[in-house]
Amino acid sequence: MLSKILGAALQGIDAIAVEIEASVDWGSGYVLVGLPDAAVRESGERVRCAIDNSGFKFPRKSVVINMSPADIKKEGSAYDLPIAIGILASDEKVSTDRLGRYMLMGELSLDGSVKPIKGALPMAILAREMQLDGFILPKHNATEAAVVNNLNVYGVDNILQVINFFNGTDTLEPTVVDTRAEFARAQGSFPYDFSEVKGQEMVKRAFEVACAGGHNIMLIGSPGSGKSMMAKRLPSILPPLSLSEALETTKIHSVAGKLSQGTTLLSVRPYRAPHHTISPVALVGGGTYPTPGEISLAHNGVLFLDELPEFNRSVLEVMRQPLEDRHISISRAKYSIDYPASFMLVASMNPCPCGYYGHPTKQCICTPHQRHQYMSKISGPLLDRIDLQVEVQPVNFDQMASKAPGEPSAAIRERVIKARAIQSLRFKNHPGVHCNAQMTPSLLHQYAEPDAEGMAQLRQTITKMNMSARAYDRILKVARTIADLDGSVQVRSPHIMEAIAYRNLDRSNYFNL
Repeated sequence: MLSKILGAALQGIDAIAVEIEASVDWGSGYVLVGLPDAAVRESGERVRCAIDNSGFKFPRKSVVINMSPADIKKEGSAYDLPIAIGILASDEKVSTDRLGRYMLMGELSLDGSVKPIKGALPMAILAREMQLDGFILPKHNATEAAVVNNLNVYGVDNILQVINFFNGTDTLEPTVVDTRAEFARAQGSFPYDFSEVKGQEMVKRAFEVACAGGHNIMLIGSPGSGKSMMAKRLPSILPPLSLSEALETTKIHSVAGKLSQGTTLLSVRPYRAPHHTISPVALVGGGTYPTPGEISLAHNGVLFLDELPEFNRSVLEVMRQPLEDRHISISRAKYSIDYPASFMLVASMNPCPCGYYGHPTKQCICTPHQRHQYMSKISGPLLDRIDLQVEVQPVNFDQMASKAPGEPSAAIRERVIKARAIQSLRFKNHPGVHCNAQMTPSLLHQYAEPDAEGMAQLRQTITKMNMSARAYDRILKVARTIADLDGSVQVRSPHIMEAIAYRNLDRSNYFNL
């Protein structure tokens, strides 16, 4: 007898339908076809033990499993459950009356229990698009998938529950999640606040500008000046995620298997801080079994790279394209995948190998050549893509000992949200552009053209510092954000001058080489 079960395969952050056909006939042997990987091929023994330990008998006949479409690679152990149910249905142990109206996915343990899977959210979205009656998956992933409205999501603990459900001897209760209520409830507090930061007013202002316009920022300062400490507080002043952003971000983390049990939607912008020993593949994604990298996990959030020159040069260079295009295209011999990668890059570094160049009290022991070589670890094209380059000076004793709290994150965040609201209104007719950092050249000409005095100041600076065309665009984008924070429709000279001040760490200027 032949049975058909619906499953799904992941491609990038989306899912495509997979039909699992099971045939049980006279003979012997177990054959699995349809381009399965090693984990899928190993399912035979897991399925056999799970069926036997659930009170049924694995058919002592010829079992053939086909996974269609056959030209799509099937990866992972999440096909155990549909394969097992398909075999039992073909052996007439499970009713086939409703079998084709449900999507099934789940890894089986040897005792028949159902274990968690990756990518439940995009699979649930696919099930709704296919107008299926429901999606049966591990209980661990049920709340994640139940975020999708107008779809019955059934979380199960073991295969026996699924068998009894299709045979009509038991019922399953759908998991219900009020998406908007859960999203609103999850908007929580932050562990770090800018009120705890003493001094560093210019750096805090630079962070405010960066968050208001979605700009990349780099901090250069001696050890102990507070670069990492302030970067940890950045999420507390970022604007909240919209519901659509939260859904897209959650999909990426779902595919990567980064969601904890009971998670519905990610409501706080991601903050990723990989170690400098990270490989290019771990940063951008890919691998033998393609998964999103750190730049995609930071989508709609922050990617913090501490001690930037310590990262391998090849790792830093692969970021150039996603920083510009806000997505990463991974092409390999066997697959080609696109992952979203719209993130704010926040980087920090010392000014020289010893760390004390420009320090007010400590002497730098590095030669100009050593400082030049150290800074040369960061290429000019990558440096051009960082909008704000800010020098962080150490805090003096009086500032450290002061008991007066700094401006709280909530106050800064309120100004950031107002600036983002202006940008949302400005770009409402420009799909794909949500903040000033994403403006195209035509939008720059339309919305960021400075007044005559500002243009004269910009011309003088660009000529004197020999800046690139990309640096010119970045200055205009930052100036537009400063004008938004100022509530100004026109980009004026003070806005241009402040934006230029955030470029004063240009390599040749900073080291005076």
